[in-house]
Amino acid sequence: MFERPSGHILVFDVGGSHVAAGVSRIHEMTVAIPQSASVSKDGSLSDFLETVASLAARALPPATAPEGVSVAMPNPFDCMRGISYMRHKYECLYGIDLRSKISRVLSCPADKIEFLNDAAAFLMGEIREGAARGANRVVGITLGTGVGSAFASGGEIVTEGQGVPAGGEIWNLSYKDGIVEKFVSAWAIQEQYKARTGALEEVQKIANQSKSNPEARKTFEQFGWGLGKVLRLTCAKFEPQRIILGGGISRSSSLFLPSAGQELAGLGIELCVSQLGDRAALIGAAVDWMRKHNQISQQKSSTNATSDL
Repeated sequence: MFERPSGHILVFDVGGSHVAAGVSRIHEMTVAIPQSASVSKDGSLSDFLETVASLAARALPPATAPEGVSVAMPNPFDCMRGISYMRHKYECLYGIDLRSKISRVLSCPADKIEFLNDAAAFLMGEIREGAARGANRVVGITLGTGVGSAFASGGEIVTEGQGVPAGGEIWNLSYKDGIVEKFVSAWAIQEQYKARTGALEEVQKIANQSKSNPEARKTFEQFGWGLGKVLRLTCAKFEPQRIILGGGISRSSSLFLPSAGQELAGLGIELCVSQLGDRAALIGAAVDWMRKHNQISQQKSSTNATSDL
């Protein structure tokens, strides 16, 4: 399938129900129209790898191997070692050396394969090309089956410091009678709607009903109030200029953004929606790969110069 490297970087974003892929040329840090495929969170390792290979074939020019690969993964995932510790989804990847598996499937050297957190990739993409451009301190929040978060200062992801929760993660922080994710995820919207109507529906279906169904509108408004309270509690101490919302739920932002924004009133925080949509994490993955491998090149050059003295 693959014959020659061509300066292309393959980038992937592994979501809850689908995998998206794109390609970037070295030094360009842009991503063409992404490809995507549904994937079962309960599928096998071979199913997952087949999806990766199929997307790569669709994204790359014919008969070319990638120069590098960058994969945005949800937590818990050890990005340095390329090993997943997820139990709630993609259990087939648990404990697997995913770097070596992808290396074989895509004919790419293992040392040219990188991983990063999906929320960090989303925010890096928005900083590079989207809604976070020009902001010094910014937070990225992805809303879907779970909630992802990333904090950045001066264009760099930070995982500690003033106002930054441990690892930059808010999903597992204690909140009310549970944790944050219980109140700002797809499950929260579904449960709020069910409490109002007795019906358990998909989030998109609830959103689609909002023009004609008062209970659907009220559900999203209530979700917005709750989201605003969570953001005030978890992000305000970081003093961000902007909070950027992404993920599947953000597509319905017009239904909850006004109430969420009211909860942040007086803090000087601009609440925005992603400008890049599904491309954000892919662009962020490309940015991350370029940065890491530019540093590697510099380190090698420095080492060689020292050995020549």
